[in-house]
Amino acid sequence: MTCASCVARVERALRAVPGVAGARVNLADETAEVRFAAPATRAALADVLAGAGYPVRETTVMLAVEGMTCAACTGRVERVLAAQPGVTRAAANLATRRAEVTVQQGGASVAELAAAVTRAGYAAAPLGAAPDHRAEDLAALTRDAWLAAGLTLPVFLAEMGGHLYPPFHHWLLGLLGQGPLWVAQFLLISAVLALPGRRFFAKGLPALWRLAPDMNSLVALGTLAAWAYSTIATFAPALLPPEARVVYFEAAGVIVALILLGRVLEARARGRAGAAIAGLIRLQPRTARVEGPDGITEQPIDSLTIGARIHIRPGERVAVDGLVLAGESAVDESLLTGESLPVAKAPGDALTGGTVNGTGALVMQATRVGADTALARIIRMVEQAQGAKLPVQALVDRITLWFVPVVLVVALLTVAVWLVFGTMAQALVAGVAVLIIACPCAMGLATPVSIMVGTGRAAELGVLFRRGDALQMLAGVRQVAFDKTGTLTEGRPVLTDLLAAPGWERAELLRLAAGVEAGSEHPLAGAILRAASEHGLALPGAAGFAARPGQGASAMIEGRRLTIGNAAMLAGVDLGDLAAEADRLHGLGRSALFLAVDGQAAGLLAVADRAKPTARAAITALAAMGLPAAMITGDAPGVARAIGAELGITRISAGVLPGAKVDAIRALGPGTAFVGDGINDAPALAAADVGIAIGTGTDVAIESADVVLMAGDPAGVATAITVSRRTMANIRQNLLWAFGYNAALIPVAAGVLVPFGGPQLSPMLAAGAMALSSVFVLTNALRLRRIPAHLTEKSQP
Repeated sequence: MTCASCVARVERALRAVPGVAGARVNLADETAEVRFAAPATRAALADVLAGAGYPVRETTVMLAVEGMTCAACTGRVERVLAAQPGVTRAAANLATRRAEVTVQQGGASVAELAAAVTRAGYAAAPLGAAPDHRAEDLAALTRDAWLAAGLTLPVFLAEMGGHLYPPFHHWLLGLLGQGPLWVAQFLLISAVLALPGRRFFAKGLPALWRLAPDMNSLVALGTLAAWAYSTIATFAPALLPPEARVVYFEAAGVIVALILLGRVLEARARGRAGAAIAGLIRLQPRTARVEGPDGITEQPIDSLTIGARIHIRPGERVAVDGLVLAGESAVDESLLTGESLPVAKAPGDALTGGTVNGTGALVMQATRVGADTALARIIRMVEQAQGAKLPVQALVDRITLWFVPVVLVVALLTVAVWLVFGTMAQALVAGVAVLIIACPCAMGLATPVSIMVGTGRAAELGVLFRRGDALQMLAGVRQVAFDKTGTLTEGRPVLTDLLAAPGWERAELLRLAAGVEAGSEHPLAGAILRAASEHGLALPGAAGFAARPGQGASAMIEGRRLTIGNAAMLAGVDLGDLAAEADRLHGLGRSALFLAVDGQAAGLLAVADRAKPTARAAITALAAMGLPAAMITGDAPGVARAIGAELGITRISAGVLPGAKVDAIRALGPGTAFVGDGINDAPALAAADVGIAIGTGTDVAIESADVVLMAGDPAGVATAITVSRRTMANIRQNLLWAFGYNAALIPVAAGVLVPFGGPQLSPMLAAGAMALSSVFVLTNALRLRRIPAHLTEKSQP
């Protein structure tokens, strides 16, 4: 809102909502106070304001949530958060143990959101404020798993050993008797349920009372049923028919031990899945050597300010982003960009925090510190992508919302049917097996763990997904359009050709041409000067420099008049064969400059924005993946066609103004990804189905994109698409397993095969299958860590 008319429009829009009794808008503090009743709601009021062009301010907060164990848990957390005032979106992630909440300004505070989740039975705190207990939790889980296994092993051997070796069973009964043997089993398994198994009852039973059952509820009911039935058979056998007087203590104990073992394996696998974030965080050093009035002192990284002079010894990590002030070295940037070769650094070059200095000592000036550094931004991007929900997750959420209640109903029906057509013991075994074999964990982990590993591996390869849904969208692109300058080309002109007329040496021509161009600020002059510098040529002094805009320049050097420029600049000079050669170079998209000495043609220099070394290999790789490439550039058609011919791109739109790039992308049709680097590419990056920004480009382009290539290498496009395709394939595999597993084995556990001569599934086998189901999903996702770098290393010049 900017004026009184805005205030009036907002008030009119609010008062028009049915149920609103009054609305008062304050321009000074940009707030609206609304009195309303049903049918009006906060969400409806926000929608009306957005439609009127005055959207409510929103902020996104992250919560660390402990205690989520399955898809039912994430659904419960999301529903609790969505019910809080002002919350417009809530997404809980089982793999990262986090919840991302979008809340309107003036809605629930972070503390209120965390409190609401905690009241629902899950420990929640604002991200950053919550201590990291993962190591302690894993240690406690491992200890409990060993304790459960140790207490259960004697019971398991006592019951199952007799099936494997009948004399052992007879010997044990003769030694102890059946009654004392069952009492000993009761004591051991009661200890299992009360100690390591307590976590299932502490979380599962309250969730059941709240009518929000989860996986813990299924385990608690299953083990409690087996233990209670066995306890009755031990201490009150008269309550059961003679044929039903059997115990299943070993089933209750093995269930707890196997599920705890599965959770240990799951926690360890999840730790490996999050290794990318942990690795990025470890890149940042804790201290830096800062130059001050008292000399060079070691200071904490958090205390650094912009402008600080930082000394970097050989082999040290760069503390923050900045510029080299003194020294020369080669810096390893591979862990941030995926670029395998060290990058040479000299005064004036940029340094990125977290990279590793080579053998030279450097002095740098800090330009970005704290949360503004490139490394901090990368970590935020990866965390946001890992916590995202893909469109494919919507179907999973709808199914898992009803999964646990349906399993409970199936278990009850199973017991009822077996009581009618079988025995009480069979009913117990089948009901417990149904409860235990159902695995909402695998369904909840199927998508987020693949996203977590896939985006983490992408970050290691120098590809950052700024939006999680871009991971799914990129897998479906059908073509890739590129900007030219700075994306496919190096973005600055370089000397490509140097032809000498008879009687002249190439090095002498370059030296004299650079002497003239030393007085010019034209980009083509810069290309010639850089070439002379690279060849170690000393520039001669020039006098009487004169430039003719659009044509060239002239100067007196060593007593001779030198003229450099196009054919118009050298009118009257006999160019001979050089003129034909210039026409050929023009056809290749290069700018040709003639050099004349005292009115005689001496040579020809050609300057062009050269294609990046990996550009052609990138286009070839995309073609091999079934993705044709197009070029959309504002450059002249001749130059664009020349670069296109060099790289193998046939679909070219040249001379396109920045605003018209959006129309050019739309003309390519749906399923188009666009790759760019400049400010003028920002609208096109935003308009494309997937916008891919070259990380060496402008901040505006990066902020408009969905994916960022940190190395500035177009080969990263193939890497990004490869990661996307493999991650989506991995998600489909996980979902197929998770749903197929439950659809196939729940009926088997219920005993549908028994009437046809098939086996009745033991609760112990059900527990093992359930534990392994989650482990399968996690280990399958971990395969994404082996995605190779696509082209980046193979195509180095």
